[in-house]
Amino acid sequence: MNNCFILLAAGKGKRFNSKEKKQFINYKNKPLFMHSIEKAKESKLFKKVILVANKQIRIPGVTVIKGGRERADSSFNALKYLKNKNIKNVFIHDAARPDFSIRLLKKIKKNLNNNKAVVPYINTNNSTKYAYKNRIINLIREKVYLTQTPQCFDFKTLYNLSKNNKDFIPDESALFLNNNKKVKFIKGEESNIKITKKIDLKKSEIKTFYGIGFDIHKLVKKRSLYLGGVKIPFHSGLEGHSDGDVILHCIIDALLGALRKKDIGSLYPNNKTKFKNIRSPKLLKPIIFDLENDKYYINNIDINLICEKPKVSKYRNKILNSLSRLMNINKNIINLKGKTVEKLGIIGKENAIACESIVSISKYE
Repeated sequence: MNNCFILLAAGKGKRFNSKEKKQFINYKNKPLFMHSIEKAKESKLFKKVILVANKQIRIPGVTVIKGGRERADSSFNALKYLKNKNIKNVFIHDAARPDFSIRLLKKIKKNLNNNKAVVPYINTNNSTKYAYKNRIINLIREKVYLTQTPQCFDFKTLYNLSKNNKDFIPDESALFLNNNKKVKFIKGEESNIKITKKIDLKKSEIKTFYGIGFDIHKLVKKRSLYLGGVKIPFHSGLEGHSDGDVILHCIIDALLGALRKKDIGSLYPNNKTKFKNIRSPKLLKPIIFDLENDKYYINNIDINLICEKPKVSKYRNKILNSLSRLMNINKNIINLKGKTVEKLGIIGKENAIACESIVSISKYE
């Protein structure tokens, strides 16, 4: 397995028209470039995974290299780094294409057995013209190739072509074509769109679901109080078969509701001793795993913590940070509000804490 995956993420993205570079924007609940990194690692096809970026980033198992002025410069920076690393083939991919499949990676690799350059493409459904000098020429659209990435190449051949190149190139396959070297073109994926403008973020078909959660527990002495995975200094804790964390229990129920998977009680019954005094983050973890494994992502969560004391404002940031970490989401999409009941009922008498939440999740088809 002496293949290397190179992800180019050093571009300026001027057409995206955003203060934040498009390769780092939040897309399906994570930075755009991370989708490609995760698929490359998940495929288990690569000895090395390289990210070329003009930003300091640390990712386990990924080598980060500084980008160049143009795409070709960034690509060659990665190739120079690999020169003595015993790499046979390199897959070069644009960070702006997050929706390629692992199936496509394997298809490209299979075709590389008898070729030194393999490039995926799709055809266009549009009537296609070409401006040449003072004429507009009709093109046969079946013969128009809209090339995609990842593109795969024999390392030594690509390195030598890149080293000697002095011209502008739109992608690495152009080096092969410009030097009369064979390129194997294979059918790519319609879903492997390139994010160029903000409108491109909306091109995938989206299904959105909502879930509501509610939980309430009594406050009792000689118990630790946990809220949102955070241990809160307080004279009492929440009674329950587990640690009684109403925020996490409420979120679990909301996520299960959005996933159409019953409720927390059916998943973690209180008559099972293995759940006795279990910490609630352990109950949440498999829910998040299923969510991500089924290709859902969280749009936002809104939470009402209902109690007289402790005051939510004092611990709000700690709880938000904890929830962000436990669910692998940006804390900016989590909202936490503290509500009282004006001294009414069991909560008003400071004998219980309740929580309610609503969550929105989406899935790209």
